[in-house]
Amino acid sequence: MAPSLEEPPPFDISAPLKAAPKLVAPEPEHCPGPSSNTAGLTSACDGCPNQKICSTAPKGPDPDIPLITSRLSSIRHKLLVLSGKGGVGKSTFSTMLAHALADNPSSTVGIMDTDICGPSIPKMLGVENDTVHVSAAGWSPVWVADNLAVMSVQFMLPGRDDAVIWRGPKKNGLIKQFLKDVEWGELDYLVVDTPPGTSDEHLSVNSLLQQSGVDGAVLLTTPQEVALLDVRKQIDFCAKAGIRILGLVENMAGFVCPKCRFQSEIFAASTGGAERLAQETGITFLGRVPLDPRIGMACDYGESFFDAYPDSPACEALRTVVGRVTAKIENFDDEGAPEI
Repeated sequence: MAPSLEEPPPFDISAPLKAAPKLVAPEPEHCPGPSSNTAGLTSACDGCPNQKICSTAPKGPDPDIPLITSRLSSIRHKLLVLSGKGGVGKSTFSTMLAHALADNPSSTVGIMDTDICGPSIPKMLGVENDTVHVSAAGWSPVWVADNLAVMSVQFMLPGRDDAVIWRGPKKNGLIKQFLKDVEWGELDYLVVDTPPGTSDEHLSVNSLLQQSGVDGAVLLTTPQEVALLDVRKQIDFCAKAGIRILGLVENMAGFVCPKCRFQSEIFAASTGGAERLAQETGITFLGRVPLDPRIGMACDYGESFFDAYPDSPACEALRTVVGRVTAKIENFDDEGAPEI
């Protein structure tokens, strides 16, 4: 049996992370927050039209978090791929990161596609026509290779071109199911690909994974200032959400001709690019990945860029980035989890 968005699956995917109270008036300036443990109970709440609603609303952590923590206990490392900007290549980078990690035959890797409205990971991995099966143990991810699995909403759409037109609570409910009900098994790495921004999906993933632990986030940008503007917001989001930043990658950093290997700057780093931003913020600069038109071709055909073009400068750069990411994670393992 495969879950489908055409017919309701046996789980309630529309359930929000935690029922939010329906307010009758806007939140005042000093509101502690309608989901806060002190909502409706502090002096700042006196006289507020929402006081009774907030004071009687359910409070406390999501009751499914212990179940999620138990389900993910067999996953050694969890990595987030983030960027406040769209179009910088997060999904492409996530697939290549997963392929690179899975190049080690002793490692088992999973990708969770949380881009609910634009799920492109299955296409890039060549499994867009596969389906997810449900058993007593939970949802089974789609296996791309013996040591590489993926889960995405794309597998549940009635048609490949069908739009997902959902509000936040329903998207959050599906992300919760990906974490709570998918039988990932024993993984060395779970790569979580996220959509642009700092909104529902990011908050859901962070809140649901806090107890089970996230090793950190890899932030992706392109060289131009327009992209860096949004990445700065993502850095601020990580600081406020308590997410450790493993480092910053500059994607599409120049174009490498596949024939002569001459490199041209397509997106000029008018303000110093990702490396200067990393210096300004004290974040590790993981490296630059140049453009290569064969990356897009490999994604269109669902092939591994590493297997098809191992000598590409982009491939060499990606191996360097992956090596630095895994080295940082291993250092965390040796030293214990530092404070975020």
